[in-house]
Amino acid sequence: MNEIVQVKNLIYEIRGYKVMLDSDLASLYEVPTSRLNEAVKRNKTRFPKNFMFQLTRDEYDFLISQIATSKIGRGGRRFLPYVFTEQGVAMLSSILNSERAIQINIQIMNTFVQMRQWAIENKDLAKRIAELETYFIEHCNENKEELKEIYKAIDLLMDRTKPAKIGFRQ
Repeated sequence: MNEIVQVKNLIYEIRGYKVMLDSDLASLYEVPTSRLNEAVKRNKTRFPKNFMFQLTRDEYDFLISQIATSKIGRGGRRFLPYVFTEQGVAMLSSILNSERAIQINIQIMNTFVQMRQWAIENKDLAKRIAELETYFIEHCNENKEELKEIYKAIDLLMDRTKPAKIGFRQ
């Protein structure tokens, strides 16, 4: 379970996609980021834009403000990072043919599935809460302010359990 939590913390939302950074994937696969990117470049046709893309300067700057990442020019990256969608991560297993890559990809795929399941379950929960809120506001006018405080607390809890959303939509 701890490994799944670790992977979940490495998934961000950028341009409407759930993605993982090349450097995070390389770390999980226990290979240098440059090796991962070289393998991808040798197999470029396997990675269309909906599988992998390079961050813009603004996206990267926003990302490093949200997570602990070294800045370019201070011993950090010389190039803007690439990010991989779920499909891109799956494709990585076909070009990084090691036992470690296979095991990590299984873990990552399971995490993506769990995150999708969470989103589905919470969508239904949010709908039910909205229905209850409407009912109570209509039928319990004397407790309206107390109910609003309860709903604020529920909204706060739901926001804290959402995956990180990073970047811009185009």
